[in-house]
Amino acid sequence: MKQKILALLKSTQGYISGQELCERFGVSRTAVWKAIKQLQNEGYQIEAVNNKGYHLVGSTDVMTKEEILDKLNTKWIGRELICYKETGSTNNDIKRAAEDGAGEGLVIVADTQNGGRGRRGRVWQSPPGTSIAVSLLLRPDIRPENASMLTLVSALAVARTMNEILPGACSIKWPNDVLLHNKKVCGILTEMAAEPETIHYVVPGIGINVNQEEFPEDIRDIATSILIETGKKYDRSAFVAKFLAHFEEEYGIFMETQDMSGLIEEYNSILANKDKEVRVLDPKGEFSGIARGIDMRGQLQVELETGEITSVYAGEVSVRGIYGYV
Repeated sequence: MKQKILALLKSTQGYISGQELCERFGVSRTAVWKAIKQLQNEGYQIEAVNNKGYHLVGSTDVMTKEEILDKLNTKWIGRELICYKETGSTNNDIKRAAEDGAGEGLVIVADTQNGGRGRRGRVWQSPPGTSIAVSLLLRPDIRPENASMLTLVSALAVARTMNEILPGACSIKWPNDVLLHNKKVCGILTEMAAEPETIHYVVPGIGINVNQEEFPEDIRDIATSILIETGKKYDRSAFVAKFLAHFEEEYGIFMETQDMSGLIEEYNSILANKDKEVRVLDPKGEFSGIARGIDMRGQLQVELETGEITSVYAGEVSVRGIYGYV
């Protein structure tokens, strides 16, 4: 009933009386009042006036299951959706669901994430009302060594969504950062449960800076948000819905070949590292070179001073001019 009331409020220009809501949905005035309070607690700005009724005031950035599903245009991904107001880690939540037998396509979204992790165990903070923390459950029939490419697929889906908001402003720092105007706006952590020949599940976890007004001083020079770059708050539910649609399309292309051959041209066209000097932090020894793009396996191709091309599969790449050598 709550969603029916919300839909009616959205479609009504003025006020709608509590009595009309009671009659329309066959419930008591108390039930209507409770539904209205629930919607207000979720963040909807609903005005209540004696002898006039209820009115939904303007548009709000409310990230709920109902808002996302209302905007979602996918065939399978996100059709099973869990949306938390607060959680420790959406990746941990979805891995538990996977172990309990949840099917491919489950998506978990959180308004606030207080235990998120980035690469190498770094903390990823998701302040209330500003960010998107979203994790996807995938069960691809591919070899385990191909799963790392799903990080690139996820980054490309985020970049496509970002470039709809700010055309041409978004790029990708291989392998797992998405940038707006050369500042980090999104990080991706992909985790997997597998045996030597079989994948049980893959979980891409994505953290996106949307409506932050500022960042701590220690990351202010390298981090940004959609709000900072556009001067406008953005509807996070709409972002999630668009991202999932792009991901579903690109995941389908990836699964046809189980490599990046169908996406490599688009990926390289927005690769921030391309034709830039990079320093590769490899356990076997650091080295520098010029990034020439990715290959079909998603490996970064780095040209050394000798002209030799070496493929970087793992490790961390730092890009001069964007993150320095951090």
